[in-house]
Amino acid sequence: MLTIIGCGNLNRSDDAVGVVISQKLQRFLVEHHVSNVRVYDCGTAGIEVMFQARGSEKLIIIDACSTNSSPGTIFEVPGEELENLPTPSYNLHDFRWDHALAAGRKIFKKNFPQEVIVYLIEAKNLELGLELTPPIQKAAVVVLEKLKKQVLNWS
Repeated sequence: MLTIIGCGNLNRSDDAVGVVISQKLQRFLVEHHVSNVRVYDCGTAGIEVMFQARGSEKLIIIDACSTNSSPGTIFEVPGEELENLPTPSYNLHDFRWDHALAAGRKIFKKNFPQEVIVYLIEAKNLELGLELTPPIQKAAVVVLEKLKKQVLNWS
């Protein structure tokens, strides 16, 4: 099973990119009837990422980032590079997807994806807003097309 999870906040402009991509990918799956692939919009619920990933062979997470790189820069990062980040706590208000990777592996052990890839897209605007900025729209198309190919190859 391949699980793809989009994360972000639809009310914070470019932070929504993971959610937007996951929603478009869900529509793609309906049109193409691909089996053994699940796509979720987990918004900002890190704990949901952990539970939706359980039982998958491969997990892909999509989210925005803010690293002072050029807006629209796409980073493809192995999950293990991010799951080892120090976590201040495991309360539900601070539990993000990067925490979900570390906690999920610890809790679910072999029933958690061994292969995790994270696509991060450098945001331009994280203020309140309902639209992606143009550079993030372009990057979203690139990531979406890449994911469509992976989905079709998975089946």
